[in-house]
Amino acid sequence: MDGRRITASPRPCNGRRVVAKKRPRGGVDGFVNSVKKLQRREICSKRDRAFRMCDAQERFRNIRLQEEYDTHDPKGHCSMVLPFLKKRSKIIEIVAARDIVFALAQSGVCAAFSRETNQRICFLNVSPDEVIRSLFYNKNNDSLITVSVYASDSFSSLKCRTTRIEYIRRGQPDAGFGLFESESLKWPGFVEFDDVNGKVLTFSAQDSIYKVFDLKNYTMLYSISDKNVQEIKISPGIMLLIYNKASGHVPLKILSIEDGTVLKCFNHLLHRNKKVDFIEQFNEKLLVKQENENLQILDVRNSDLTEVSRTEFMTPSAFIFLYENQLFLTFRNRTVAVWNFRGELVTSFEDHLLWHPDCNTNNIYITSDQDLIISYCKTESDDPLTEGNAGSINISNILTGKCLAKVKAKNGVPLDECSCSGNNVISNGGSGRSCKCTSRKRIRASRIMSSVAEALEDITALFYDEERNEIYTGNRLGLVHVWSN
Repeated sequence: MDGRRITASPRPCNGRRVVAKKRPRGGVDGFVNSVKKLQRREICSKRDRAFRMCDAQERFRNIRLQEEYDTHDPKGHCSMVLPFLKKRSKIIEIVAARDIVFALAQSGVCAAFSRETNQRICFLNVSPDEVIRSLFYNKNNDSLITVSVYASDSFSSLKCRTTRIEYIRRGQPDAGFGLFESESLKWPGFVEFDDVNGKVLTFSAQDSIYKVFDLKNYTMLYSISDKNVQEIKISPGIMLLIYNKASGHVPLKILSIEDGTVLKCFNHLLHRNKKVDFIEQFNEKLLVKQENENLQILDVRNSDLTEVSRTEFMTPSAFIFLYENQLFLTFRNRTVAVWNFRGELVTSFEDHLLWHPDCNTNNIYITSDQDLIISYCKTESDDPLTEGNAGSINISNILTGKCLAKVKAKNGVPLDECSCSGNNVISNGGSGRSCKCTSRKRIRASRIMSSVAEALEDITALFYDEERNEIYTGNRLGLVHVWSN
């Protein structure tokens, strides 16, 4: 689990936390990419694992570039729009719901595209000074929640709005309504969407009050008023309250997430002069790591303690918990590993060096069964089939580490990857055929301005639509590419 809070910061394991930000010097054009994005998803245990691996290989075997969307509109999404919203900027977040793809650019512009018509439906920015910071698809009521800041209050407060997907499909993004309007979500306040428990957690820094809302109807369930709470971590069914560090220990409290009932209070001993790298809660397991110390795994039910040597387990930059499998992923130095709660390394991934060194999990997707990880990776430098400086989209099995499929740019495009007209296909004799069109002709014929290699360069966001079996990627130019078979 990652507790890092930045602008539009979804937390990898338990939904998304968006933190209000101090007004930046020089305007908001420097909004940082939302880092550590992955929705928590529940896992279902499957016995037909071998079949599922073969099925995954087949699903991704012939996946290729199919469409290209552009989020940039040099005129702006409406009149009197803020100047920086007219600038082309990279994609930082992609969400798909039903047959609509939502792409959020770093500038704060969010566009909706139809997979049925392949046309841009509308922009989600409903006022000229709105800068959207993050997106959340609420499957409970089939709506999209946008979290924004506005020039009218110096971009200092988070504002949430929910809009039903059917209204967006009709091109009516202004048909939604505001959420949590009674809350003062100024820095360091935040809002966090917890998809697993169906809850929303807000923090009003003005009065140091945490509030829990129902994600189905947005009614407030209870509040927590305690200025000594330093952080709250959410797991299925419970919340962990981490209090300010005391002399030699940290006070902790576990609450029921349904009604806020206190389930357990205890102190965890710490080395007095060592920085705490992280404290994470996973069901009944508590993970604690201090600087240059061993990882401690505490079972809060019976106080059993397991230690993992600091040389074996080095502090990762992010976690992703796999709930029913009782495993967790760690990300460190472009690599991914799978651990169990006995502190044992379960899986190391083959051919899976992440492209971005900062563990930007906007470029990672975990399937709802949490058996596959789809990532933007670096290609082997000595691979003669790889074209240019493009990376690859790797699909790997989480439990075995095996790379099941890979989307990459190849030197020399096979016939089945050519989308040119039939006039450019010639016979080789017998049943064989080959393509005589140039690469540029193929691009024009498919109405895609980017080549495959260009579409695989500098990917800044990735999303997998499990229902449609399509991968959506966004790049630094504000373009969205659809990969499908």
